Amino acid sequence: MMKNEKASLSVRKIALITILFILICGVGVMATNIKLSNVKIVLSNNYEMNILTTKTKVNDILEENHIVVLPDERVVPNLDSEIFENKIITITKTLEEGQDVIKLAEANSEVSIEQLLGEYAPVIEKVITEKVEIPFETVTKDSSNDADGASRILTKGKNGLKEITYRLKLKNDIEIDRITLLETIIEEPVTQVVEINKAVVTSRSSKERTIPNPAKDSDNILAKRVKGKTPTVKTFNTSAYCSCEKCCGKTSGVTSSGSAPTVWSTVAAGKAYPIGTIIYIPALKDKPNGGWFIVQDRGGSITNNKIDIYMGTHTGAIQYGRKSLECYVYM
Repeated sequence: MMKNEKASLSVRKIALITILFILICGVGVMATNIKLSNVKIVLSNNYEMNILTTKTKVNDILEENHIVVLPDERVVPNLDSEIFENKIITITKTLEEGQDVIKLAEANSEVSIEQLLGEYAPVIEKVITEKVEIPFETVTKDSSNDADGASRILTKGKNGLKEITYRLKLKNDIEIDRITLLETIIEEPVTQVVEINKAVVTSRSSKERTIPNPAKDSDNILAKRVKGKTPTVKTFNTSAYCSCEKCCGKTSGVTSSGSAPTVWSTVAAGKAYPIGTIIYIPALKDKPNGGWFIVQDRGGSITNNKIDIYMGTHTGAIQYGRKSLECYVYM
């Protein structure tokens, strides 16, 4: 009886070991059939990511990595394609650029391949940091009651320094947009205090000065309005804009003054300069309006040390770029 029980136990052990061996072999076969592939995904903002996946269909790979394709984006290869080891999935924004190409081709049947490719170029974003001087202010104190009445500097002014971080958008290496992300004061400016024998006046000494009136001998219609005034000279950071949505989202063609803008005449300025302020820019005297401009517009990114000059076309606005120019301001 004991021998039969021992024989039965041995048979059970052998059967159990056999089943375990079969299961281990099956798992090994399944593991060998699952292959990991290395796939690179390039997003529309040029960010690249390398992933390992067992998926082979483009749509499945994107879903696995929680990547959503937007309506204005194109995927290469398409979502239904099968890809394997060392393949690249590229997502690009093509709707706007494609429309630009179509419009350019329709407008001019003789357009070159280089021009088409230039319009089709992707918009690249990058972040830059620049250090910018902060002009010191000058405060003058009345010394009319002093015996000598002499003018003297009580405290010497010193420019400050700040660090500005921008996000730029570039197309064909040309800057088409600039957004300020962060401003950090590195060194505060030191106010210059001057004692003179007249009333207290505060001005931007390093950026402004008063000179004879350049409108005196000009026949320009804007110059005639200010022939009897003396301008203040200020250095502005000048750029350009147009009425298209790319530049400022303004498609109505009407300025903040309520009138239509004029090419090479209308400027957008900060609130420190009232609508109707006339500005003369010597460096632009050879332009259509002889360098004479009038403040008719505002802008969300326009500060008091910057002006935007109105252009008739988006291309003209981009080509103007940014220039630091001396301007004669008639308040």
